[in-house]
Amino acid sequence: MKQSNQTEQRGKRKFHSGFVAIVGRPNVGKSTLMNHIIGQKIAIMSDKPQTTRNKIHGVYTKDDKQIVFLDTPGIHKPQSKLGNYMVKSAISALEEVEAALFLIDVSEGLGGGDRFIIEQLSKVKNTPVFLVMNKIDKVDPETLLKTIVQYKDLYDFAEIVPISALQGNNVETLLDQIGKYLPEGPQYYPADQITDHPEQFVVAELVREKILHLTREEIPHSIAVQIEDMRVQENGVVYIGAVIFVERDSQKGIIIGKQGALLKEVGKKARRDIETLLGSRTFLELWVKVKKDWRNQERVLKDLGFQND
Repeated sequence: MKQSNQTEQRGKRKFHSGFVAIVGRPNVGKSTLMNHIIGQKIAIMSDKPQTTRNKIHGVYTKDDKQIVFLDTPGIHKPQSKLGNYMVKSAISALEEVEAALFLIDVSEGLGGGDRFIIEQLSKVKNTPVFLVMNKIDKVDPETLLKTIVQYKDLYDFAEIVPISALQGNNVETLLDQIGKYLPEGPQYYPADQITDHPEQFVVAELVREKILHLTREEIPHSIAVQIEDMRVQENGVVYIGAVIFVERDSQKGIIIGKQGALLKEVGKKARRDIETLLGSRTFLELWVKVKKDWRNQERVLKDLGFQND
């Protein structure tokens, strides 16, 4: 009966839905934008490039529309099989969507990486592309206008929307503009669902985010996190057992830290975000294991959830 009432209401007001990809160079704010839109952290944020490795699906639902966002890995020149996976994943997303948001950092200006992405966008037919100019809080109006002219000369964008993903400036305008390009369609996900990824995936990403924040040099790109056990115990506490994979023994020592200090800090910071995500107390247990050169081993990449169709 409830579903029938919903269908009846839909018939009166017309519901629109669709998929929208967020593409751009590494570290321009793609994850920040999606987290702001969704209202909860589902994609990790870091000041280090190439931190998003999978297409993250975020679901935004209002009374009249549902937008399923794909936060893609940053498009960059790959240096490993993992890098190849990330770039192919980002580009393939452009074939699956009603619109694409090309996110740029206006404070950095037009570069070779942006030109490369525009070349990829030019190969995609019948998909409207928005130029979303992020970090407008960091530039003056004159610089913003000059940047708009530069990009307009390179591609015929369907819309140009300046925003600040971090502060939320103009994000509602962006959502309104996206709504104009959505076809009539069904509600793919329940109104209270914010991602189609299982909780284990998001939990693993939250652990990886804390390692990115607390380490430097080669460590951030040499780690992967896998949830081996996640269950609710009799006392209501969620037990999580996670393995952090690194490529070398020396990296294992860095992740653990002196007398286990760094690993404890990772666990403490990750547990806070995980408890917010799950809405319950958690017990997080972490281990560090070495998988030699895992980023170039197809079998290991597949086991860790990195696959290209």
